[in-house]
This record gives sequence, structure tokens and C-alpha cells, in this order.
Amino acid sequence: MNIEHPKIPHHLPSANFHEIFYRDEPYLNSCIISNSSVEREKMERIEFSQVIFKNVIFHEVSFKNIELTDVVFENCDLSNADFTEGIIHRVEFKDSKMLGINLSDANLGNVLFENCMLNLSSYGYGSLKQVKFDHCSLRNADYYECKFKKVSFHQCDINEVNFSRTPLKGIDISSSTFERISVNMEDLAGCEVSPEQAIAFATMLGLKVKE
Repeated sequence: MNIEHPKIPHHLPSANFHEIFYRDEPYLNSCIISNSSVEREKMERIEFSQVIFKNVIFHEVSFKNIELTDVVFENCDLSNADFTEGIIHRVEFKDSKMLGINLSDANLGNVLFENCMLNLSSYGYGSLKQVKFDHCSLRNADYYECKFKKVSFHQCDINEVNFSRTPLKGIDISSSTFERISVNMEDLAGCEVSPEQAIAFATMLGLKVKE
């Protein structure tokens, strides 16, 4: 699956996140923000374009209806951040802690999550198109009634993930691990699984598999 990478200039000037409060519109463009923290900020319809966040801690932030285009988060802490109803396009999250992040009702396109801690994250009612979760921990994540198109889970921990009312046709979870997940049997049609996972799903159906 090909994912478009963020389109970011090679050389970006450093900036301070709090500069955004001195502008008429909550918007940051073409800059790098590093080695800092954003504490208890609440904004709606904030926009970031061609921005790199590196080693930034976002603590108790609420950015509903956020718009992210061509953005990279590297070694950041976004735990419990509220990005509900966000529009997230050509964005990469790398080596970041994102426990409990709320991406419900969000629209994600060409997004990479790589080596991220995403336990208890929420995506309910969201739309995910060309999204890759690569070597991520997604324990107890919630994908209730999502729309998936070209979504990949590569070598992830998806134990106790909720896929209820989310069709998994064409979704490959064969390289990922779980002991138990929540999924409607009719939504498993066309899902790509490993032989071991197929046995687990057969057990969920009440079948006895002979060796």
C-alpha cells in the first residue's frame, strides 16, 4: 500500500507554538517546533500545515476539528489529546506516545502511525483511507463503526480492539497479534488473517477445529 508522505520543505525555521495566540487565525505554517510542551490548551479549528513537531509534549489539550496537512510528529507525547472531527491528511506519527488519543469522527487520509503507543485510542465513526499502523500497540483501541479503505495493521498488538460494525473486507491483520478482539462475524468477510487467527475466529463461531 502506497501512502503519500508529508510534503515539507527541507529547511524550516524554528517556531514557538504559543505564537499562534498572537494571530487572528489559529494557524501555523512551514516551521519546526521542538523540545517544548503545550499545556492545557483548548482550541477549535486550529490548523497546522507543513509543520514538524519533535520532542513535544501535549498535556491535556483539546483541538476539536483540528486540520493537519503535511505534518510530522516525532517522539511526541499526545496522550489523551482530543482531535475529534479532525481532518488529517499526509501526516506521520513516529515513535510517539498516544495513549487514549481521541480521533473519533475524524477523517484520516495518507496517515502513518509508526512505532507508536496507541492503547485505548478512539476512532469511532471515523473514516480511514490509506492509513498504516506499523509496529504499534493498539490494545483496547476502539474502531466502532468506522469506514476503512486501504488500511494496514503491520505487526501490531491489536488485543482487545473493538472493530464492531466496521467491515474488514480487504484489511490485512495477519501479521498482528491478539488473544481476543470484538468484531461482528459478518464484518470479517474478506479480512486477511493468518492460519492461527482463522482457528481463533472459528472458535468464536463455536466450531471445533481438529488437528
